[in-house]
Amino acid sequence: MAAKTDVFQSPDYFLVDELLTDEHKLIRESVRAYVKKEISPIIEDYAQRAAFPEQIIKQLGDLGCFGPTVPVEYGGGGLDYISYGLMMQELERGDSGVRSTASVQGSLVMFPINEYGSEAQKKKYLPKLGSGEWLGCFGLTEPNHGSDPSGMLSNYKDAGDHVILNGSKMWISNAPYAQVAVVWAKDESGEIHGLILERGMEGFSTPTTHGKWSLRASATGELVFDHVKVPKENILPKIKGLKGPLSCLTKARYGIAWGTIGAAMDCYDTALRYSKERVQFDRPIAGFQLQQKKLAEMVTEITKAQLLNWRLGVLMNAGKATPAQVSMAKRNGCEIAANIARDARQILGGMGITGEYSIMRHMMNIESVITYEGTHDVHLLITGMDVTGINAFK
Repeated sequence: MAAKTDVFQSPDYFLVDELLTDEHKLIRESVRAYVKKEISPIIEDYAQRAAFPEQIIKQLGDLGCFGPTVPVEYGGGGLDYISYGLMMQELERGDSGVRSTASVQGSLVMFPINEYGSEAQKKKYLPKLGSGEWLGCFGLTEPNHGSDPSGMLSNYKDAGDHVILNGSKMWISNAPYAQVAVVWAKDESGEIHGLILERGMEGFSTPTTHGKWSLRASATGELVFDHVKVPKENILPKIKGLKGPLSCLTKARYGIAWGTIGAAMDCYDTALRYSKERVQFDRPIAGFQLQQKKLAEMVTEITKAQLLNWRLGVLMNAGKATPAQVSMAKRNGCEIAANIARDARQILGGMGITGEYSIMRHMMNIESVITYEGTHDVHLLITGMDVTGINAFK
């Protein structure tokens, strides 16, 4: 498939850039330039082949996209949450799978080790994960326990200086290529703990998931634990219970809220450009009322989401953001990105389903993003519980 030039221009209808610092804009531009040079020319081919572009691991590490909010002393970027959000926005503008690779590494692997790990764990794992020398994955979801992780069956038993872990996880991004896995499992009393597993541990395997119609350029797999001996020093010492994995998901959902807007922007920009060039009935289709309606609604939703994300970033930086606020932004971003992708595809007509344009790839990817790290419906109920004070999950 011939590589094509990436001519993306970001919409900013309400001059949200004026709310960003020069550093924020510099970081965004560096990631945008990387996506235009390294991702856009190749990603369609990888998605069509359902192959993972392994070279991006080191590239994302070099660019500082792994653990940007983790302290510099441990190999992170020491940046604020708006910088992190802008990075995720630009990566997902390229492809949701590329953003997933970075999200998992930063929010689901480096964050819990930095937040809940021992000093020895932080020094051993974080610099290698931050540089991209090692790739990590996060094991929470199980074949029979998705939206309700408290029912997990993965468990470990005490065996002296180590524990014996049994169970399995599925739908795990990065699993087939990961050297490190942060896994959540129950101890003998039923309490949930985090364990750091390394590739090569006997009984630990990561079969690849095949046959996906979505996130085709992302590596997805299972984690299988068959009497795996895990040293006790690999257990995260500073957390127990579901609060651990849920706090990781809050950080990752924040990145998704920004990322999905990147995908939406790409679909909008593609549709706007195409509508000005495509002539029917002797004029560009951009001049027809129904096409203008679609484009106007797209840019309105993108603008609302940009403002929501920026405000959430300010609250995250101040330590004031609640998990429920992050939940709302994640759900909103996914919903509008899915709608915008669908409308953009209609503007392109038949061309919209081809790999010549990014829209159908984004549309399929967003279907996964709507589901993972809390489905649309689960996030609605989180907001519902937050505003009514009544738990509808039970």
